[in-house]
Amino acid sequence: MTDTEERAKTGSEDGKRLFTPAGKPKRRPDAIADLMKDFIRLQGLQPGDRLPQERELMDRFKAAKGTVREAMKALETQGLIFTRSGPGGGAFVAAPSARHAMELLSTHFFFNTPTLSDIYAIRKALEPEVAASLAGLISGQQLALLERTIRLYDHPPVDPDDQYRQRVAELDFHSQLAQFCPNPLLGFLCGLMHNLLRDLPLARQIYADPAPSSREEGLSYQYRLMAAMKDGRTEDARAIAAEHMAFAEAYMLGRAKTIG
Repeated sequence: MTDTEERAKTGSEDGKRLFTPAGKPKRRPDAIADLMKDFIRLQGLQPGDRLPQERELMDRFKAAKGTVREAMKALETQGLIFTRSGPGGGAFVAAPSARHAMELLSTHFFFNTPTLSDIYAIRKALEPEVAASLAGLISGQQLALLERTIRLYDHPPVDPDDQYRQRVAELDFHSQLAQFCPNPLLGFLCGLMHNLLRDLPLARQIYADPAPSSREEGLSYQYRLMAAMKDGRTEDARAIAAEHMAFAEAYMLGRAKTIG
């Protein structure tokens, strides 16, 4: 194996790695980026607060200018800091955006696209727990927002474009539940599944498919689910969401076979 082939193989393996093995040193810029995160936490810096100047960071972390700049660029890519030029400029702490994080994670799957079955395996496991966690806690304002979303697709579509928008709006209903979820990690993981579906070429084909959709059945599940959450019926909410996910998976996989 040539040096080029070896580097390509190593890079491919690192790209799939989910963690840094114990004993394997991080790249210097990555290690400095971690130290900067620790500094932000320890100093209690909040979004909008200014970071020290580059020279101070170099002295504090005993790092070269290029290393500090690469570490700062990594933090900027992660959405943790932003820079501003001109008078009063510099580097500032940013409020990481959930949407930005979703985009980064979705890009991770660009060349290793999950299947519909992969996505629904996660949805079936997690979305019933989101529903259960909201039972008795969902507010009137949140219910009203869900009802406004339902009104986007509670009637037959007028044309193919309207049908596609309706199908995506059905997914928005579940994304809103994920956003309301009191467990931010659980909600984020479900939201990621929804974004992967929105980006999945096969799912987009199904949403645009002129064949009759499962809109009426989906509406029935969603209305029942809202009632259970409003009434605080935790186990009913969990069971209804589980039934809904199993139904949605069967529908999507069935349409995928027809389209394929």
